Amino acid sequence: MTPVLPGRTITGMSAILLPHLDSATVDWASLDAHIVRTHEAGLTPAVNMDTGYVQLIDAVTRLQVLDRAEAITGGDFVAGAFTADQPGAAFDLDAYLRAVEEIAVRGGLPVIFPSHGLNGHGDDAWLDAHARLAAQIDRFIGFELGPMFVPYGRIVSLDTYRGLLELPQCVGAKHSSLDRELEWDRLTLRDEMRPDFMVLTGNDLAIDMVMYGSDYLLGLSTFAPDKFAERDRLWAEGDPGFYQINDVLQYLGHFTFRPPVPAYRHSAAAFLQMRGWAESAAVPAGAPTRPDSDQDILRDIGERLGVL
Repeated sequence: MTPVLPGRTITGMSAILLPHLDSATVDWASLDAHIVRTHEAGLTPAVNMDTGYVQLIDAVTRLQVLDRAEAITGGDFVAGAFTADQPGAAFDLDAYLRAVEEIAVRGGLPVIFPSHGLNGHGDDAWLDAHARLAAQIDRFIGFELGPMFVPYGRIVSLDTYRGLLELPQCVGAKHSSLDRELEWDRLTLRDEMRPDFMVLTGNDLAIDMVMYGSDYLLGLSTFAPDKFAERDRLWAEGDPGFYQINDVLQYLGHFTFRPPVPAYRHSAAAFLQMRGWAESAAVPAGAPTRPDSDQDILRDIGERLGVL
């Protein structure tokens, strides 16, 4: 376990939910407003991630999201570089480079989103693919995503992660195993090899990993970017109020990221609707949903946070 690091400034990136009016219609006004409030809170908006249904939306919609992120933030955003493929597919370097370019020309920082071709051929092939990308990209963020989020997810070995740290073009990596020990191992390795490298926790069940030196790129923060920003400020100031906010946010994480984990997006849509931040709790076709009985618990958590 790495030591607790009080008083550090936390870098927060918040995956932006893509709100929907119904199963086929994006709520663009609510999306724009959510990017604005996230950016104004001091968090970096992360669009076209799993939280933004990047696997379920079409290429035209993904580009529209990028255009809006650029217009609102002036290029201060990160985005998933996504390539749609099928099980058994080979790694498609050209497709990834096209996805990266779509983000980079708008000023954003690409996150190399998992695919069958990237993750389906073993750790050595995974690292080789990132090295091939690094040869042609100035800056990018890597992404370990566990199979509880997507069926083609992959968490690599620590030796493979060491190889990723040796690529200077990779400035950080999101780690979404939901396993503290694996993330602590990565923090220790980071501190030994590249102290400036960002270990971006994606552990929505342990958001206090920021106490140990992780930064974050979380889906949970889309529920309450204002409260995450407040929590981060309190940590930097050494204010014990950090723990009170963190505990309630963690309660929200454990409730909404229970299996099936991808249904957290429906929870987020419902919570944003309760806050008056979305017109509907709709999700796109193909996204799993939560039962109506969740509503009372979500409202109780919102009241504990002081946002409802």
